[in-house]
Amino acid sequence: MKITKKDVKIISHMRNNSREMLTKISRKTGLPVSTIFDRIKMHTGGFIKKNTSLLDFQALGFNSRAKVILKVEKSDRNEIKSLLTLNHNVNSLYRINNGYDFMFEAIFRNMKDLEDFIGNLEEKFSIIEKHVYYVIDDIKEEEFLAKENAVQLAFT
Repeated sequence: MKITKKDVKIISHMRNNSREMLTKISRKTGLPVSTIFDRIKMHTGGFIKKNTSLLDFQALGFNSRAKVILKVEKSDRNEIKSLLTLNHNVNSLYRINNGYDFMFEAIFRNMKDLEDFIGNLEEKFSIIEKHVYYVIDDIKEEEFLAKENAVQLAFT
């Protein structure tokens, strides 16, 4: 499915505020509401994976967040992948390269729960190497193709 300049204009507005009314997006982009609606509908399930909200986890009482990188014994990869996929405290999970297998973001109410979770992983699975990076503050997130220069970025 080929992306057009119209699509990128719509995407950039949705990336800024996915709840913005189509009439407002129409005014800002100069595209008819019917075109915007049709393009969104056409691409849902294509390059629009899901509509979601960015949360302030600390405001919700989840004060410990970490990015964890794991290198796991080959025999444990499928099982640890399943466990991490199903765990409610794992916000994002990625398969990565350069000598490692997985990277995930885990979110817990406190540091002890986070450390216990990582400790349980180490007890249950043969983890060859791990790196834990505690997130102190979000500086920038979910900004790609969200600004006015999105069309230039997408077509250069």
